[in-house]
Amino acid sequence: MGARVRRLESQGAEEVDVIRAAGGIILSGRSVVLVHRPKYDDWTFPKGKLDGSEGFRDAALREVEEETGLTCRLGRWLSDVEYVDSGGRQKMVRYWLMEVVGGDVADHEPNAEIDAVEWAPVQEAAERLTYGFDRKLLALIG
Repeated sequence: MGARVRRLESQGAEEVDVIRAAGGIILSGRSVVLVHRPKYDDWTFPKGKLDGSEGFRDAALREVEEETGLTCRLGRWLSDVEYVDSGGRQKMVRYWLMEVVGGDVADHEPNAEIDAVEWAPVQEAAERLTYGFDRKLLALIG
């Protein structure tokens, strides 16, 4: 599922699997959408893994709709974020700014993956986001 990349380290070259994922920061006025994942008890932006040969753009739109119930349009690319996930795997997530074209977060049915979807003013979102890299992404929208 992940792409194989070559990582250079002081001990020599090593090949690692990188999980490829995509997501978005959904902006309306000065508010953004946050999702709560009960498995990790975190607040973050909607995102998820690419399926098979799916491209990043298609995956971002699909994952955002699956996790929030919102149909969105891609805006500008924001950033690629790389980190080691809770399972010790390398992960790279490509994020876009997004605009809602349909749906309502109130229609989201809580489930084991995402139990809450909420609009939050940007300043409040900065305080609620669990991860520093999410706060850095939020700062990119200005």
